[in-house]
Amino acid sequence: MRNLLIRLLINAIALYVATRVGIAGLSFEGDWMTMALVAFIFGLVNALVRPVLTFLTCPLLILTMGLFTLIINALMLALTGWIAQQFKLGFVVDGFWAAFLGALVVSIVSFLLTVLLGGDETRRERR
Repeated sequence: MRNLLIRLLINAIALYVATRVGIAGLSFEGDWMTMALVAFIFGLVNALVRPVLTFLTCPLLILTMGLFTLIINALMLALTGWIAQQFKLGFVVDGFWAAFLGALVVSIVSFLLTVLLGGDETRRERR
């Protein structure tokens, strides 16, 4: 449960940073509770849709030596933005390039926070 909350916090911070670095087409208007809800949606999208999409695009992933993962990340962020707009949460991803650059920022910030907070240590200990 603790790891789930840490991942939610990391996703929320990473998404917030992505909306604040000045990427045109990526914005958020709301409070931290709303951002936590957007991060929860982002986590669900990554847990449910991403594995299916990764499996279906496996030949492209092999052909591009994994670079197609960047496109998958952008699609996951765009889907999160679409779902958030359906619920009027104030998180907007307008266009592919906004999703692509936003996904890059989210990935970098998420990686750095995971390293700093030790989000994967307890997962490794359980193995």
